[in-house]
Parts: sequence; structure tokens; C-alpha cells
Amino acid sequence: MQQQNMQQQAIMQQPPKIITTKDQLYLTDMLSWNLLAMKKAHFYASQCQNQEIKNQLDHVGQMHNQHYQKILTHLQNQQQQSSMGSQLQ
Repeated sequence: MQQQNMQQQAIMQQPPKIITTKDQLYLTDMLSWNLLAMKKAHFYASQCQNQEIKNQLDHVGQMHNQHYQKILTHLQNQQQQSSMGSQLQ
């Protein structure tokens, strides 16, 4: 019975409105990881002789750039929401 209650409580239907400090630090790390991966992919693509491999590396770099932008947008939206909430109080 207790195990069923724990499983039901663990399922979140929507993300929380507030990002904790730990979550924010993790998201900052994710930004750094994606930026580094994007830079490395770009560097290796510029060094590559094989066009097929170069295209794949460019694709990988673009993917990491999209992830970076998505995380950054999420953080900016969160920051705007929290400043609007504090202004209303």
C-alpha cells in the first residue's frame, strides 16, 4: 500500500513553476556541456577531409546548438515569470 502511494506521488503531470537552486545549477551545467560539444563538433568538422563525416559533425553541432538554445529559452522564460510574480506582490 505504501509503495503504491509513493509511486503515485512521484508522477508529475506538469513541470513545477519554480526551479530550485539545484535544478538551476544542473541546467547551467547542461548549457556548458552543449556549448562545449557544439564547439568541438565545429572544430572537428573544420579539420575533416571526408565530406560525409564533416556533414555529420556539422549536424551534431547544430543539434547541440538547438539544445543549448532550448535550455536558454526555458531559463529566460522562467526568469521572466519569477520577476513578474515578484512585481505583482
